[in-house]
Amino acid sequence: MADTKREIERKFEFSKAKSARRGVPDLTGTAAIAAVTDQGTVDLDAVYYDTPDQRLAADGLTLRRRTGGADEGWHLKLPVSPGVRDEVGAELSDTVPPASAALVRSRVRDAGLGPQVRLVSSRRVSHLLDADGALLAELSTDEVLAERGDATAGWTEVEVELADGVDPDLLDAVEKTFRKAGLKVSDAPSKLARALAETDAEPPPRPAGGGPEATAGAHVVAYLAEQRDALVAQDPAVRRNLPDSVHQMRVATRRLRSAFKTYRKVLDREVTDPIGEELRWLAAELGVDRDQEVLMERLQSHLAELPRTLLTGPVRSRLRTWNTARRSGSRRRALAALDSDRYVTLLNSLDALLDAPPLLEGAAKSPKKVLPKAVLRDYARLATRIDSALALDAGKERDVALHEARKAAKRVRYAAESAEPELGKPAKHLAKAVKKVQTLLGDHQDSVVARDALRGLAAQAADAGESAFTWGVLYGREEALAERRERELPDLWAKASAPALRAALQ
Repeated sequence: MADTKREIERKFEFSKAKSARRGVPDLTGTAAIAAVTDQGTVDLDAVYYDTPDQRLAADGLTLRRRTGGADEGWHLKLPVSPGVRDEVGAELSDTVPPASAALVRSRVRDAGLGPQVRLVSSRRVSHLLDADGALLAELSTDEVLAERGDATAGWTEVEVELADGVDPDLLDAVEKTFRKAGLKVSDAPSKLARALAETDAEPPPRPAGGGPEATAGAHVVAYLAEQRDALVAQDPAVRRNLPDSVHQMRVATRRLRSAFKTYRKVLDREVTDPIGEELRWLAAELGVDRDQEVLMERLQSHLAELPRTLLTGPVRSRLRTWNTARRSGSRRRALAALDSDRYVTLLNSLDALLDAPPLLEGAAKSPKKVLPKAVLRDYARLATRIDSALALDAGKERDVALHEARKAAKRVRYAAESAEPELGKPAKHLAKAVKKVQTLLGDHQDSVVARDALRGLAAQAADAGESAFTWGVLYGREEALAERRERELPDLWAKASAPALRAALQ
């Protein structure tokens, strides 16, 4: 059985041999620590697994098989923020557990995992307790021996890991006490990172193939690399079904696709277009689950707003049953996409593009010349779609046109946000203005989708002999909301299309 825990810790090392001889200072009286109790010494033997080119280590992940101690087994540690990691455990076995392998698939792909480093540690453990005897943190002093092939390295490391729910400020207080005693925060983020560094096996740096610095090519490739990294990083979060993970992964795919189109004067679209189509496929597979999640939240929220007098029949149970049936299939579809060979091929294609970008002549120009033109081209496309939609009568054709305008607004927003590092506040202001248009159009499109769902729910209720009245009320509210958003659009667009916003980019 796999289990997950949030690990908040800080690692220390002795700054001088004299400090090491004195050992770890007594932390009694530091912040809320009222007592320090010795828990004895345990011997640990951990073998760290990675690809031959150390892809996990390069991204700050560690996968180990450890024996000894109370939590022996497989441990996969995923970085959350500095000093914070999620540890996903699995029972001890001879081979990498399938669930652990799945969580690192976006990094490993077809490279295969194997033992890379062995760490043998003698760990002395103490518990840091408050005045009531409750556990605040665990203090560990490790005598570590690292083995990688014929290379070895040894060191002493002190680690303080907080118990669940303890204020992280405790680590600052401990650090202050330790600093006075000659201990400093370790430069290495993990034992594995230090072992690799001290046995001359640090992960190789990723290539940066965007051309000379301060060029449009370098800027665009750096942005694409950021989005590729975000996509890869969200993969294990989606597999773990963490909140908002599917949404964030889709955002990364959309930003990549948008950038390919926005910067067509920088990158050859004969190369980027096929990759863009594969990103579209991935976003669609993920979108089934995410769209249902958004729709359910909307229907639940609007249902909660109705007075009891307008609730007829088992509407809440009907809604839950409907959502469960749709989410079970959509979740399986998203995971099937991530487990497919097609997905791995897509990730490899992104890597290949970033390693050897198909740069065009515009890539060598200054970003301050190329980026504004790219953003304004996307803006002109948005303006055409808004004008076309507003010229149509209310109805299905206008709904479709407004949805296309929404997608165009998102592309302008992404383009402006990608240009912010070079263009500064003018790009930020345009992105903010267009985001408001995108949000309004998004609410309108969500209403269109919700009305289709409500028609289906009403039909299901009627077939089951239930009243469809409440579904009809919700439909009417959605219809009124969509009409209101259409009335608001011209004024909001007038603000977003103010000439001053665009002039500031040039």
